[in-house]
Amino acid sequence: MTGGGAVATKRKPNKLVLAMVGVVHISAMTLTWRNIRNRPARQVRGNKAIWRTASAMNTAGSAAYWIFGRKRAG
Repeated sequence: MTGGGAVATKRKPNKLVLAMVGVVHISAMTLTWRNIRNRPARQVRGNKAIWRTASAMNTAGSAAYWIFGRKRAG
């Protein structure tokens, strides 16, 4: 059967890219957890445990904490 249909090819993920993404995620999570641990609860919007969980799930959770989860000191 030869037709003009597209053949789906399965590409292997690039190991270097996956390693770099993993390093970025672990770094962001580590910095986020350190900040959560050192920041008083009154300066965190919401529950610290929820922010830790969100940051562990994906890098967007860490970004959300840094953008929305912290209150300004003062």
